[in-house]
Amino acid sequence: MGADHSRAAPPTPPGVRRILIVTVVPLFLVTVIAALVLWPRDAPRPEAADDLPRYQGTVTRVVTEPCPPNPTVPEGTPTTGGGPCGTVTVQVQDGPDAGQQVDTPIPAGPGAPSVDVGDEVILVSLIDPEDPSISNYNIAEHQRGMPLIWLGVLFAAAIVAFGRLRGLAALAGLGASFAILLTFVLPGISAGQPPLVVAIVGAALIMFVVLYLTHGVSAQTSVAVLGTLGALVLTGLLGLAATNATHLTGFGSEDATTLSMFRGDVDLHGLLLAGIIIGSLGVLDDVTVTQAAAVTELAHANPNLSRRQLYRSATRVGRAHIASVVNTIVLAYAGASLPLLLLLTADSRALGQILTSEFLAQEIVRSVVATLGLIAAVPLTTALATVVTTAGRQRGGTDLAAPAPDEVAAVGEGRPRVPRPATDRAEALQALSDPRTRHTPPATRSEWPEPDRSTETPW
Repeated sequence: MGADHSRAAPPTPPGVRRILIVTVVPLFLVTVIAALVLWPRDAPRPEAADDLPRYQGTVTRVVTEPCPPNPTVPEGTPTTGGGPCGTVTVQVQDGPDAGQQVDTPIPAGPGAPSVDVGDEVILVSLIDPEDPSISNYNIAEHQRGMPLIWLGVLFAAAIVAFGRLRGLAALAGLGASFAILLTFVLPGISAGQPPLVVAIVGAALIMFVVLYLTHGVSAQTSVAVLGTLGALVLTGLLGLAATNATHLTGFGSEDATTLSMFRGDVDLHGLLLAGIIIGSLGVLDDVTVTQAAAVTELAHANPNLSRRQLYRSATRVGRAHIASVVNTIVLAYAGASLPLLLLLTADSRALGQILTSEFLAQEIVRSVVATLGLIAAVPLTTALATVVTTAGRQRGGTDLAAPAPDEVAAVGEGRPRVPRPATDRAEALQALSDPRTRHTPPATRSEWPEPDRSTETPW
């Protein structure tokens, strides 16, 4: 999340620190108070479902055989095949039949798992309604616990190996994000709270915790926090205006329709806006932290840049970043909606009707609003970071960012910045009128210094 640099930022003037504290601390307190007010205390509990007993097992044998003819299909009619058919022998690992070998039919149908010898699978026990004493096993899916654990270990190890202590802080921030989502945002929306308000408060809470935990408490992080918060508010307002202008209801996906059947009190229009806010946060803090770091690094590399030059240079970095991030957002939404895009290719309606339909217009609004929020975050964060970074340069009305030409030359040659002493005009004229001294002939080889002696002449 964001760019990082190991070099410590220059000390921020006390006046600027006080302004940042007076600005950031009240915003954090308002966020915490709003989270406490909206905290779900009476969230509905999930209804107990009559889940089938699930047991773990290992496939020991797979026997395939021709599928029997379907009597409901006329002879000679081509079939797409409902197979494969056959028997799978599974050794049960837990439950009442632990250690025994049981036979199950080969999974068939859309989305059925493909099994082979040695696969770890999940079994469900089906009880015969006519005779409860008879039960059969069916393969439901593969066991995915261990592969997911190893994948998580690899993920954490790579982050810590590359980021070290900062990588550990990033993992802690990731855990805090999921904790806030699972304990505040989702239960709050389920409890009937306004989704947009819950999403803004939850996103602000995630932003404060993650940014300060990952990047430390500093003026640079505070600038990124203010830039992210401003862009989040702007994204929410743009999303509200765009969804109202396009008359989106939130019923643009099958998941939303299913949710409305189970939770009729959830505001799906607000849920759509909440999704835009939460989805934009991950990319917003990346952009704001990168811009704040870019301004700091540019000021380190060339302390002689004026405030305007520093802003323009950092903005050029932001333009390159935004150009790639926009493509990232669009491709991320396209990847998540790939089945939807494939469905569009089979739709016989006109292109205009497809683009203006609810389910596709919703994705267009989501991408456009998130991109506009990102674009606004760059100049906002860059301007704040430029003001904070150059705040200590003004002394007695002189801008220390505009040094004299001889000072610039000295710095460019690697010498310390030493102001040129003032020279009397009469002495300068006298020196110009004096005859030039003769040039001393170069030293012969015998007059050269010893090889081990330093040849540097004192100033």
